[in-house]
Amino acid sequence: MIDNNLEIQEREHGKTYKYLGIEEREGIEHQQRLKQEYSRRLRMILKSELNARNKITVIGALAVPILRYSIGIINWRTEEIKKTNRKTRKMLTMYKMHHPEADIDRLYVKREEGGRGQVQIEAAYKAEVINIAEYLYTNYKEYQFVNTAKPRFTNASDHEKFGLQTNFPNTKCLG
Repeated sequence: MIDNNLEIQEREHGKTYKYLGIEEREGIEHQQRLKQEYSRRLRMILKSELNARNKITVIGALAVPILRYSIGIINWRTEEIKKTNRKTRKMLTMYKMHHPEADIDRLYVKREEGGRGQVQIEAAYKAEVINIAEYLYTNYKEYQFVNTAKPRFTNASDHEKFGLQTNFPNTKCLG
């Protein structure tokens, strides 16, 4: 039987709770924990005895979602996203999954098109921001805060480079 008069108590400052297997907390230390957990999972996957194709698939399924689900919640700076991308490539090189002189772009091209199929964290970040903004725009048009959620890119080539599509009317890329 469910008690409808039950009050949800506020979490004490400094206390944590678990969501999707990650301890949630406030501030920059939470962002550091997410990056540490991403690195731990990435290292664990790369140490496994899976073949290269399966390792890339598992990275996209187990490691990248750790960062991806926090995108709408935590304010990630572009430099941090790029640094995490670099760290991922560096670890792939350390575990002999990627040659140091190999083409970086091929790593992120779909496997069917001759690439490796690795998820680019920067592209995942931009796609997630667009998804959130489109959701807010389609479901909450009448609210003022929705106009601030429209995606803004430094140039129009970002849409082509990352294969991003928007359903906003009259959306312009900033140049």
